[in-house]
Amino acid sequence: MSDAREAAGRQTDDDARLRRTGGEANDSAGLSDAREAAGRQTDDDARLRRTGDGDTSRCRGGANDSAGLSGQAGEGPVVVLVGPMGVGKTTVGQVLAHRLGTTFRDSDTDIVATAGKEISEIFIDEGEPHFRELERQAVRTAVAEHRGVLALGGGAILDEGTRELLVGLPVVFLEMGVAEAVKRTGLDAPRPLLTVNPRQRWRELMEQRRPLYTEVARAVVSTEDRTPEDVAEAVLDVLELKNA
Repeated sequence: MSDAREAAGRQTDDDARLRRTGGEANDSAGLSDAREAAGRQTDDDARLRRTGDGDTSRCRGGANDSAGLSGQAGEGPVVVLVGPMGVGKTTVGQVLAHRLGTTFRDSDTDIVATAGKEISEIFIDEGEPHFRELERQAVRTAVAEHRGVLALGGGAILDEGTRELLVGLPVVFLEMGVAEAVKRTGLDAPRPLLTVNPRQRWRELMEQRRPLYTEVARAVVSTEDRTPEDVAEAVLDVLELKNA
């Protein structure tokens, strides 16, 4: 997503809680997704720090490993990044695209271009179910035509249809713990992104979403105490990809 859209789209109040879907839990989840889309670049920039620890990336077998570690040559994106708000998908994705000599694409940017409005406005005006349908369509199009690095919104994996689109693709789950999330997403600020008991709400969201992230992922890479360049290198290593 461009810096201009992301900066313009950041919501400073909690009025997105008024959107027209679901119960309180889904409202908070939708609010976090809308704000992730609006402010992803700002949240990501310079918030991944260098590690002194051992390698914390790991490859997973299972349903999404059928294409092999090198991906489906010529079919779909070379890397798909999934993970929670603030984990660094946009920044790491751009570094990866540069390293691989390819282009970066963000499904949220595609949704905004198609809908003609910011994602936070879609949540308020049409509700989360409508947004998830737009998101599924955006992911389907990107998977069909994009051959570079693709980043998905934090809640994209909630939709079963979207998860099915990711089967067989080189999906990497970028993960972080709650302490790191506090640093990166402002959960300890006076006006946090997740409104009521933000740390607990983030834990609840991750309890819901982590199994889905791991379901679609071929590999898991920790972003804890790493720069975007370090994370990108770990992604390249775990997928056995080479720099351009």
